[in-house]
Amino acid sequence: MILPNTYTDKNETGCCPVPNTKDWDKKRIVFENRYFIRMYTKSLMYMPLNMANIMQKLNKTVEAANAGLPMEQGMILSSDLSPWKAEQLYAVNRPIEGADNVTLDGTYLSMVFEGPYQDAGKWHTAIYKFAEEEGCDIDKVYLFYTTCPKCAKHYGKNYTIVLAEIK
Repeated sequence: MILPNTYTDKNETGCCPVPNTKDWDKKRIVFENRYFIRMYTKSLMYMPLNMANIMQKLNKTVEAANAGLPMEQGMILSSDLSPWKAEQLYAVNRPIEGADNVTLDGTYLSMVFEGPYQDAGKWHTAIYKFAEEEGCDIDKVYLFYTTCPKCAKHYGKNYTIVLAEIK
């Protein structure tokens, strides 16, 4: 199964394109051998402290290996592991030698939200309610912040796609 594109072909900023939200809201998404590389960010009560630095490192690793996906298929998933640490998964087209490679397989429920990072708790509550309505139990939740802060300000929207792996 081919995943829906994460972005449209509209890019007014030269940085983050406009996210494709309609194909991700309240859907079941299947990942089959979806490759990512992983790095960890430090957090202070779930607020990331070194996100920009880790994103730069991930991007450099992908560029050096020529393992990037087309922009419309790009994705970086974030999952809080504790109040002090989060994992960042950067989608790639193949495993990268020397990187912390992760392969995701499974079915995920997805929902799209608009608003500030502070609303993440509400988003978690909503995805769990959606899973209950669908008769599913959740194994793990990832957040996909679709635009950087500058682009969210430019577009006037701050979309986040929440993906919940179901058992």
